[in-house]
Amino acid sequence: MALVLVVLVAAPLATILVQTLYPSSAAWGDVLASRLSQNLFWRPTVNTMIIGLAVAAGCVLLGGFLAWLVVMTDMPGRPAIAFMATLPFMIPSFATALAWGTLFRNGRVGGAGGLLEGLGFAVPDWLSWGMTPTIAVLIAQYYALAFTVIAAALATVNGDLVEAAQMTGASRKRILFGIVLPVVTPAVIAAGSLAFAAAVSNFAAPALLGLPVRMQTLSTRLFGMIEIGQTERGYVLAILLIGISAIFLGLGNRVLAGRRSFATIGGKGARPRRFALGGARLPLTVIAWIVCILTTILPILLLVAASLAPSSLALFSDWTLHYWIGRPDPAFARGQPGIFYNPQLLSALTTTLGLGMAVALASNVIGILIAVALTRQKVPVLSSLVSQLSFLPMLLPGIAFAAAYIALYGAPIGPLPALYGTKLLLGLALTAATLPFAVQTGRATISQISGDIDEAARMTGAGFLRRLGAITLPLAARGLTAGLLIAFVNVIGDLTITILLYTPTSPLLAILSYSYASDGFYQFANAVTLVILIISMLATGAATLLRGPRRQSFT
Repeated sequence: MALVLVVLVAAPLATILVQTLYPSSAAWGDVLASRLSQNLFWRPTVNTMIIGLAVAAGCVLLGGFLAWLVVMTDMPGRPAIAFMATLPFMIPSFATALAWGTLFRNGRVGGAGGLLEGLGFAVPDWLSWGMTPTIAVLIAQYYALAFTVIAAALATVNGDLVEAAQMTGASRKRILFGIVLPVVTPAVIAAGSLAFAAAVSNFAAPALLGLPVRMQTLSTRLFGMIEIGQTERGYVLAILLIGISAIFLGLGNRVLAGRRSFATIGGKGARPRRFALGGARLPLTVIAWIVCILTTILPILLLVAASLAPSSLALFSDWTLHYWIGRPDPAFARGQPGIFYNPQLLSALTTTLGLGMAVALASNVIGILIAVALTRQKVPVLSSLVSQLSFLPMLLPGIAFAAAYIALYGAPIGPLPALYGTKLLLGLALTAATLPFAVQTGRATISQISGDIDEAARMTGAGFLRRLGAITLPLAARGLTAGLLIAFVNVIGDLTITILLYTPTSPLLAILSYSYASDGFYQFANAVTLVILIISMLATGAATLLRGPRRQSFT
C-alpha cells in the first residue's frame, strides 16, 4: 500500500517540483520576480487570499450559527434544518455559479442579462461579476462543511456545564462565549481551515464569474498557463498554491496545538441541555429556513427555470423543451440541438458514469486494503507513512493535483507510454483524489469488526485473501457501499481536476456544462448541470440510507 500511494500521491507531487528546477529554474523567476509576475502571481494571489479568507469567515459564521441552532437550542424543525444544511456540499460549485448568473447577470460582457435585469433592475457590475459573487457562491457551497464539523463538536458539549452556569445566574451570552465557544474552538478552526483550502483551490466559480471581467485567481491562472503550453510556469503556480493551502492548514494546527484543551466526554452520561430562545425563537427559525432555501432549493429552481426559458430576462415565461429535446433549428439557439440530441451528451454521460463507477471501485478497493493494513497490524514508520499519504490528497488543491499528474504521466516513462489525453490518466488522478474518503470509510467500518473473528479464521488456516473475501468484505459491505457512492458523487461533479485532464476523446458531463456556459449557451449548461444534480442526489440519497445506524454484535 505504501508503494501504491507513492505512485498515486507522492511521485506526481515530487515531479512538478523537479520539473520547475531541472533543467532550468527560470520559471520561478518568471512567476515571482519579472515584469510578468504582477499578473502571473501577485495579483491572482491577492484575489485568492481575499476569496479564501472571506469564504472561511463566512462559512464559519453561517455554518456555526446553524449548528448552534440545531444542536443547542429549542428551535422547531431541527432535523429538517440539519438535513437541508448538509445538501449544498453535494451541489457542484459551477451549478451554484450558474444559478447566481441566472438571477444577477447583467449585459456587461455580452449576451442576455439575468432575471433581475429583465425585471427592470440595474444590476451593478460588482454584483454580477468578480469578487463578490464568487465569494457568495463559495460560501453557499462550503458552509455545509463548517456546519457538519461544528455541529459534531457542539454535540459533545456536556449539558451539566451549561446547567451549572445557569444555576450561577450566567446569561445565555455569557454561557455561549464563556463555555460553548472555548470548547468548540478546535472545530471552528478546523472548519475555517478546510473552507479556506477548498475556496482557494476552487476553479469553477472564479472561472464562470471572474474570468469574464478578467479577475484571475491562482487556480484560473494555473489553468491558463497549462492550457497555452507554459507548463513550467503552471507547475510553479501549482506548488505555490499547495504551499498557501499548507501554510494556513499548518497555522490552524499550530493554534490548536498551543491552546488549552477541554475534556467534554466523560464516564458519566450527560444530558443534552438546550437554550430556550424565547421571543427570538420564531425570527431565528425563519432566518435558518431562509438560509437553507436560498442555498439549496432556490438554486435548483433557478436552474430548472433557466433550462426552459429562452431568455433569463423572462425566466418564467415562454418555456420550451428545446434545450432538452429540441431538434437543430438555425432560427433558434444558433442551431444548437437539445442536449438529448447532442451526441456529446450521450458520450459524456457514458464516460462520466463509467469513470465514476471505475474510480469508486478502485479507490475503495485500495481504501479497504489500507484500512485493513492500518487496523489489523501496526508497522513502525510504515503505518504512519501510509496513513499520512492516504490523507494528503484531501489537503491538496485539486487543480494543482491535476497539474502534478500531467507533469509525471503526461510524458512517456521508460517503456510506458504517455497517458495524457487518456481516460486512464483521469481515472488515476480521480482515484487518488477520492482515496481519503475511501480510507476513512474503510477504517471506520473495519474498526467495528471484532479482530477475534479474523484471528479465529487465521488459526483454521485461512489465508489473507480468503479471510478478506469471506469475512471482512461481507461484514463491511454496508459501509463500503456507502463509500462507493460517496466517491461516485465526488467524481461525477468534479471540475477542478478534470478541467486540466480531459480531452475531446474523454468528454465528461461537468466539462460539457462548463463548455456550454463558456460559449454563452447558459440554457444548455443549466440542463446538463441538472442531469448531474439528479444523478448526484440519487447517489447521495442512497449513500445516506446505507450510512444509517445499524448495530451488529458478534459472540
